Amino acid sequence: MWAYFNYINPIEITKAQASIGCHSGDCTDDIKSLMEVPKIKRQLKKVLPDRLKTELWEYGAWTDEELNCHKDNLMRILWIACANIMDEK
Repeated sequence: MWAYFNYINPIEITKAQASIGCHSGDCTDDIKSLMEVPKIKRQLKKVLPDRLKTELWEYGAWTDEELNCHKDNLMRILWIACANIMDEK
């Protein structure tokens, strides 16, 4: 399945992977493990930091200072991708 965004390329993950990364409670460790899946890792490596920061800024959930860490931003966008796919059911 695909999660689409305005400023970065879509992210392809399976429904099963999305369910791992989006659930009640803290998803941090699960998102970190998904970031190590080879196909997901390859996609995330292609995400440009400035475009990702712009994408996340539009959500209004993080300050400019919080969005300065690209690794954290990659975790955020993967979590959003998982949530988007889970919401499509």
